[in-house]
Amino acid sequence: QVQLVESGGGLVQAGGSLRLSCAASGSIFNINVMGWYRQAPGKERELVAVISSGGYTNYADSVKGRFTISRDMAKKAVYLQMNRLKPEDTAVYYCNVKTPQNYWGQGTQVTVSS
Repeated sequence: QVQLVESGGGLVQAGGSLRLSCAASGSIFNINVMGWYRQAPGKERELVAVISSGGYTNYADSVKGRFTISRDMAKKAVYLQMNRLKPEDTAVYYCNVKTPQNYWGQGTQVTVSS
C-alpha cells in the first residue's frame, strides 16, 4: 500500500517561510512527476509546483520567485520551500506523485496571518 506522508505545515506571519516535506512509502515505482497542489476554502484545488524525474520544474505564476520545489528520488521525497509567504497562500497543501497511477497525500494546513 502506497502512502504519502506530508509534514511542515503550520501558522506563520506574512513574509515568513515554511518548508513542506512529503515522503512516499510502500510499493511505488517509476515515478514520473512529484508535486504540490493546494486548496483554499471555497476554491478548487490548484497546482503550486511540480518537478519531473528529469528535474524539470513548473510553478504557478502566483508563487514564482517565492517557492522552490526539490526532490530526492532515492528517498522518494519531494519538498517545497516557501518564502515571502502571503495571506493568500493560506490553504491545505497536498503532495502528489504520478507514476502510471496518481497518488495524493492527506494534506497539510498552511496558514499565513497578515
